Amino acid sequence: MESQLGFIENSFDLRYTNWVREALNELPDCFTITDPYISGHPIVYASNGFLKMVGYSRDEVIGRNGRIFQGPETDRRSVMEIREAIRGERGVRVNLLNYRKDGTKFWMLFEMCPVFSKEDGRVINFVGVQVPILRRRRLSGFGIVRSEINLSDDGGTVVRCCRREVCSDSILELRRASAPELVSSHGDREVEINEPCEASELEKTKASAAISNILSVLTHYSELTGRLVCRKRCCLTGNQRLVASLNISLGRIKQSFVLTDALLPDMPIVYASEAFLKLTGYAKHEVLGQNCRFLSGTDTDPSMQFQIKECIRCQQACTVRILNYRKDGTSFWNFLHISPVRNASGKVAFFVGIQIDDQCNNRETHGLKPEMRQLSVVGAVKVAVRSLSMGASTS
Repeated sequence: MESQLGFIENSFDLRYTNWVREALNELPDCFTITDPYISGHPIVYASNGFLKMVGYSRDEVIGRNGRIFQGPETDRRSVMEIREAIRGERGVRVNLLNYRKDGTKFWMLFEMCPVFSKEDGRVINFVGVQVPILRRRRLSGFGIVRSEINLSDDGGTVVRCCRREVCSDSILELRRASAPELVSSHGDREVEINEPCEASELEKTKASAAISNILSVLTHYSELTGRLVCRKRCCLTGNQRLVASLNISLGRIKQSFVLTDALLPDMPIVYASEAFLKLTGYAKHEVLGQNCRFLSGTDTDPSMQFQIKECIRCQQACTVRILNYRKDGTSFWNFLHISPVRNASGKVAFFVGIQIDDQCNNRETHGLKPEMRQLSVVGAVKVAVRSLSMGASTS
């Protein structure tokens, strides 16, 4: 677990430097930052305000997907709206019922936006801001009384007329203790917490302002590394847009593989799985944009390289055993399978290359032989590409 946290934090720091955390910690807002390039689309940063709001520690949140804050009463339609926004790489704003660590429910306004690489327009992160929603409460007696309880900056209690109140069991108890005269002993009727509620304009403004502040910090610190980010994406080719949308689907595949763009000169790598990075020792930013030849070295057989080149030229699948090299210079025998991947129109858009360390070649994983594992990856990639490209062509 610690090694996974280290990998996640290192990936975040490489783009923004480790100083960015200090700057983000100064912001008072409740927010998280996620990385769609890492398998499972995990949280890579969580603000102090967010951790305090949900009751989790930092180590319990980093590396986890935001689903851990959802529960049985969370509206599935709102969750699907967020998923579709991630898939479409666009912003979204929804009202959402979430759960704290202790199981208590609370309503929040969730606003999310993508962060793009200024260099190639790919989505680097998603920023999600959470603003607690104040709700209306109805009290029966001589009539309906609408009121709200807030905590003042100095810790005192302020009771005032309003149409909303915080959806929190602790706040309700505090209200009863501080203003019992407003609570009738005859059938106290309050709106159920799982009943949908709307965010106010003030809450929406607060969320938008938080997004702007966070993006300003990320933009500034990305300039220090030379790996600039921005809120609006630059122009992308059709394949680049498709790859960006594929990130989440491809991240679910646990085998070592890369995806290369058949429509760009020299067929650069546009996606590399976590297993590939672990096998070769390279970081993601050191792999993307490279041709697969970068794994070759002094003793790599030129005839194997020629065989791969000819299969690609003829748009045919091939399997070879080739000597490759890791980042640290150590060599390994790569049991490599390469296959063309066609889009919905039938045109070869990508090539997928699946690597297996030949030392592990004779070991079966989950009952599957290496050849079957490679073919399962090819099938999963082809299904993902065709389904997404079909959706893009009809939208």
